[in-house]
Amino acid sequence: MRHLVIYSSFLLYILFALAAFRIHVQANGNWLNAHATFYGANLSPTSLGGACGYDDTFHAGFGVNTAAVSTMLFRGGEVCGACYQVICDYRLDPKWCLRSRSVTVTATNFCPPNNHGGWCDPPHHHFDMSMPAFFRIARQGNEGIVPVLYKRVGCKRRGGVRFTLKGQSNFNMVMITNVGGSGEVKGVWIRGSRSGAWLPLHRNWGANWQSNADLRNQRLSFKITLVDGKTLIFLNVVPSSWRFGQTFASRNQFF
Repeated sequence: MRHLVIYSSFLLYILFALAAFRIHVQANGNWLNAHATFYGANLSPTSLGGACGYDDTFHAGFGVNTAAVSTMLFRGGEVCGACYQVICDYRLDPKWCLRSRSVTVTATNFCPPNNHGGWCDPPHHHFDMSMPAFFRIARQGNEGIVPVLYKRVGCKRRGGVRFTLKGQSNFNMVMITNVGGSGEVKGVWIRGSRSGAWLPLHRNWGANWQSNADLRNQRLSFKITLVDGKTLIFLNVVPSSWRFGQTFASRNQFF
């Protein structure tokens, strides 16, 4: 009987070890290693847009689960609007990680390097998360940094893609928000109802794209291509009566 108990205990240990190994392999196969911190108790949505240029993360369709990402992830602003699923790596930090908890965050800001070996310096992959997002996966009272695993996921947005018109006169800047699918905008074109041709926009900073064409008093259409190659056309989404500062929501969305 004693040998049977020992054998059963050993078998149980082997099964747990195999399960842990399988989880570890799956994590390494589908997930990437990073670390996460959190910033600020101020939950004002106007404080979370940062380097991507979003004026208000709720207005942009992203809510409060947002993150500033390190240089390796930011890619000059191309990542703005992308979604990541993040889990705290319980295997590495069982004291502070919440087991089997994940959060999906939208990249809305840049975590700048300090060039002295900081967590946002290359080659680190790092998420400086909003406080509500961070404490979805980690226990409160910790030292403020935890190991995480992350992967890119599709963005699920309510409603259509939104266009906020900025600028003045012949300087048009468009902030593009609430983008579903991969969330990463690769290229944007604009067409006025009297211009005929599609005119390319150039990334000004983050989610803001610019053109020097004077398109006032024209209906505006947009064409957007995401990093994954998906393209959508938004015909006459902006009426000819538009004014700078207004936001227009389309009916089309990436999935």
